[in-house]
Amino acid sequence: MSHQVPSTLKYTKDHEWAKIEGDIVTIGITDFAQSALGDIVFVELPEVGSTLDQASTFGVVESIKSVSDLYSPITGEVVEANNELESSPELCNQSPYDSWIIKVKATNLSELDSLLSSADYEQHCSEL
Repeated sequence: MSHQVPSTLKYTKDHEWAKIEGDIVTIGITDFAQSALGDIVFVELPEVGSTLDQASTFGVVESIKSVSDLYSPITGEVVEANNELESSPELCNQSPYDSWIIKVKATNLSELDSLLSSADYEQHCSEL
């Protein structure tokens, strides 16, 4: 089974993607994650203005099969949350790379060096 892994993004081993634009990092869940979760029925979003540490949990995705924590790929402040997901969580299934979850103003961009490239992420998924 093949999953989309856009080469323009960075990835975590916990299946979040990160799109880096200056010091703003847009975060969502990968195609692999939404496929493994199944039908997503609820997305818990953090408060705008809250501070995240790299690898800390910032929310939850619930599917009909399971509940999964979301982990921040970067330290920073939540500057935007995708409230559309509260009423339409299935968007994470339909279009995982368009349906971002949060945007974070990064305070330590060097942390992004620890994230996976698309090739490394594909390799990681193939070993699961």
